Amino acid sequence: MTKEIPLSVPNLDLDIADHLRECVETGWVSTGGRFISEFEEKLAVFTGVPKAVGCQSGTAGLHTALRILGIGAGDLVIVPTLTFVAAVNPLRYLGAEPVFMDCDMDFCMDSVKLARYCAEGCRFEDGVLIDKMSGCPVKAIIPVHIFGNPADMDAIMDVAGQYGLKVLEDATEALGSFFAEGRFSGRHAGTVGDMGVFSFNANKIITTGGGGMIVSPDMALLERAAYLTTTAKDDGLYFVHDDVGYNYRMLNLQAALGVSQIDRLTDFIKIKKRNYVRYAKNLEGISGVRLLPVKDAAHSNHWFYSLYVNDQSDTGGHETDFANRRDGLMQTLIGQGIQCRPLWKLIHTQKPYLNCRAWAIEQAYDYEAHVLNLPCSTSLTFDEVDYICEKIIQWRSL
Repeated sequence: MTKEIPLSVPNLDLDIADHLRECVETGWVSTGGRFISEFEEKLAVFTGVPKAVGCQSGTAGLHTALRILGIGAGDLVIVPTLTFVAAVNPLRYLGAEPVFMDCDMDFCMDSVKLARYCAEGCRFEDGVLIDKMSGCPVKAIIPVHIFGNPADMDAIMDVAGQYGLKVLEDATEALGSFFAEGRFSGRHAGTVGDMGVFSFNANKIITTGGGGMIVSPDMALLERAAYLTTTAKDDGLYFVHDDVGYNYRMLNLQAALGVSQIDRLTDFIKIKKRNYVRYAKNLEGISGVRLLPVKDAAHSNHWFYSLYVNDQSDTGGHETDFANRRDGLMQTLIGQGIQCRPLWKLIHTQKPYLNCRAWAIEQAYDYEAHVLNLPCSTSLTFDEVDYICEKIIQWRSL
């Protein structure tokens, strides 16, 4: 009988049922109720920010934050091409356009190429960074902390400061990750830029089924976020709205899950790290595959585990062989009941974004062809890790 091991699933305890029962019994199941504020307060304390604002998804949080930061029609925003498309789509909601940046060896935005694009691909006039090709203003950067690996925020913030750019951190995969070196040492991913956004989708390290959270070191920006995500309501009795807002408030049902989940976050991170070490030990020295390391200069939450398939020696360096080998392993594992997946298709190669500016994309292509994500649930056992590694080693010996 084939053993079924999912890629990344929630780890829920029945104690959550008491919170959900309270929501049902009191009737507070929608966008009001005590669990929303309690979850916001717990996350703010955990990440060290003055306030957090719950919303219905990470995407909703990014959309709201971009508007608050003044991004609008005709503006350009620098984004990674190696990420989930939800990090980029909100730009189009506001009429803005992306400029796609390559990734570094840690999957995150390449800060060296970022600086080069601003210096060589743009001109800086009267305090405004102008893209030379389109003539449009560049207004912001969205670094994404891919798979829980914090991006090079020291360098990114230097570039932002030099050119007057806003920084919106997509920390949707990085709750619990923080910096260990540099001037932001001890700060959590998502709390360094002007604003940051977390996600609690079902595959994240903690979940509310859906939902997200907006954070910032600037209380005024957070107050604006709270206003816009509750339909910009100025008078709740007479329904006065002085601005166009969004029905993006987190549900009390979602927050009821989050209140319990965040109390387990530290333990979940320990489990993620423990299983990562187990994978690394089992696969050490196996030719043709290597578990990619996490960033040395940060404490990652180890959200996803990434296997790099094929060394140059295996196929003589032919890229088509790399992709075929990676997909061959993927299909083998799936056939054994082990759910796994390749990286996202690079966004600048996708139909809605084919005409957008892409700057010196190289490393992202390499990872797109080689990387396979392995099961990483916090309920994953050592026996399951060993089983997965056994199947990888058996495949490698064929």
